[in-house]
Amino acid sequence: MTEQNSSRTAAIIGAGQTGATAALGLLDAGFRVTIYSDRDQQSLRDDVPATGTALGFGEAQAAEAALGLDTYVDRAPNHTGLSVRIAGPENAELIGFDGDFDGFVGLAVDTRLKADERLTAFAQRGGRFVVEQVTPRKLDEIAAANDLTLVATGRGGLADLFEVDADRTVYAEPQRKVLTVTLTGLGTGPEVFAHRSAAGGAHSLFSIFAEQGEAWWGPYLHKDAGLSWVFLGWARPGSDWDERFSAADSAASAHQVVKELYRDYIDWDLPEVLSTRVIEDDPHSWLKGAVRPVVRKGVGTTENGHLVAALGDTAVAYDPIAGQGAQSGLVQAQRLVAAAAAHEGEFDRAWIEAQYQDFLNFRSDAASHATRLFLSDPELGDIANRFFPAAAVDKKFASALVSLLHRPQPFLGIDTVAAADAYIEQVTGAEADEVLAEFAPAGRFERSKYSAAAQV
Repeated sequence: MTEQNSSRTAAIIGAGQTGATAALGLLDAGFRVTIYSDRDQQSLRDDVPATGTALGFGEAQAAEAALGLDTYVDRAPNHTGLSVRIAGPENAELIGFDGDFDGFVGLAVDTRLKADERLTAFAQRGGRFVVEQVTPRKLDEIAAANDLTLVATGRGGLADLFEVDADRTVYAEPQRKVLTVTLTGLGTGPEVFAHRSAAGGAHSLFSIFAEQGEAWWGPYLHKDAGLSWVFLGWARPGSDWDERFSAADSAASAHQVVKELYRDYIDWDLPEVLSTRVIEDDPHSWLKGAVRPVVRKGVGTTENGHLVAALGDTAVAYDPIAGQGAQSGLVQAQRLVAAAAAHEGEFDRAWIEAQYQDFLNFRSDAASHATRLFLSDPELGDIANRFFPAAAVDKKFASALVSLLHRPQPFLGIDTVAAADAYIEQVTGAEADEVLAEFAPAGRFERSKYSAAAQV
């Protein structure tokens, strides 16, 4: 800590995972930091749903470690790979592969738990927490009184202060309707989802239906229940899944929707799904909605001309299908904290824009591009039609493909079939056409033989 740093002030609007992480990082870097939230800490923990699964991989964990924070790798169930199954038109069972994560693990941790523990540490180290609704007028006062003001309030409200980046924002509306629910009753041993992977419950599961949407299951660390599993589903607008998701109005009804979805569409995983139970003590263990992927400009201006910086979902809202939102928020927070700690001048427009551009270049542009791949964006359809069959043929490529969730940067420049084929060759050491010539449709996926009675 330097004497200069100790005289500088920062304000964070929003006390979610990303806001709390940035606040704690700036505090440890010597800033006097105030967090503003419209809810008190207990309410943030117990009266709201978790914002998605917050699945994080190596780069996000490295960002937390660089800030001296707990990554939860010793507390949360470790995901060591991803099993993928793809069904085409009329639900034909086409492609199946199981990719191992190479050199990293995935961790799905309740954002309410992370934020709560980081807010506790923030208070213990002398940070200031203010419970107050921050209006645009109040934000103007806050920005005037602080050297650096970060807005991390999510996709609504104050996000409108930041202009949409039309060049980076591809979609005019949400691409999926989303439903998530966290459940207990299932372990992570090798007998769990053994039909999907030799790793059993250590691998999360992704099922893609061309005409309906996508479904993901993974081990999770719930704030109260501990080890659990979380379902996250994406329904194409107007699909049968969309109609089913819209009927959910509680954790119990969301659970019923999921069980019926697996009975009717994804029966290969049904025994495990039927063994799960609702977390009765957490009525907020479910969530439904829709996310329009939006990239905003990194700098906003208050009514009297004071500058504020966008952070996390306020800056970039991703569809959660590729798990990039929580990860990118943590990476952005760590890089911003490091830059602010080293900076000796004013946090002016040029400085804020430079840090934001650094974040876009380092991760966000690639993360958005990879998200489009997993969303089955038609513009990337020809690439997907090379990548997913190649993963079914070659184990190395399966690992490389699922590892884009951890480090999406290799996919950024892949916009053509030629570029896709070059990447397949780079990973496998064989010509893409040779690899794809070995592909054959699955025909019928193996079904689960799981019995809850046999679970250790």
